[in-house]
Amino acid sequence: MPTIQETIYQDLKSALKNKKEPELSTLRLLKTEIQYELTKTGATEIPDITMIPLLKKNVSQRQESSKEYRNANRIDLAEKEEREMEVILHYLPAEISMEEIDRVIQESIAILKPTGPQDTGKLMGKVMQSFKGKNIDGSKVSDAVKKALQAIV
Repeated sequence: MPTIQETIYQDLKSALKNKKEPELSTLRLLKTEIQYELTKTGATEIPDITMIPLLKKNVSQRQESSKEYRNANRIDLAEKEEREMEVILHYLPAEISMEEIDRVIQESIAILKPTGPQDTGKLMGKVMQSFKGKNIDGSKVSDAVKKALQAIV
């Protein structure tokens, strides 16, 4: 199975041949980010565990830009950002389900035996460590951890 980086490079070649926009411009930007990361680390390839946060950062930037453009009544630019965001989302694995998050929280509670909300940081750290390198929304985990700790008290 090809890595995310390899898939992006293959799709970039295809988009170049077929002159597909916005894929082409978005994939060029991603390739630049990958090259920067490779230069920084001195590696020849970026593992998927590192690519996921990089892609999520790009999605966040485009969400924020889209929001700002909409507030400035620049719908055309907001839609461009949203199209680019859709291209990037294609490379992210499916997000972890709430059932899986709740299961890991319960397992972590059994191990750490927290006594209340003051242990939120410890429990959050343990849960997030379990999902390292996976596509997960930290705010969902935080909400679920707080809810689980309130149930303990």
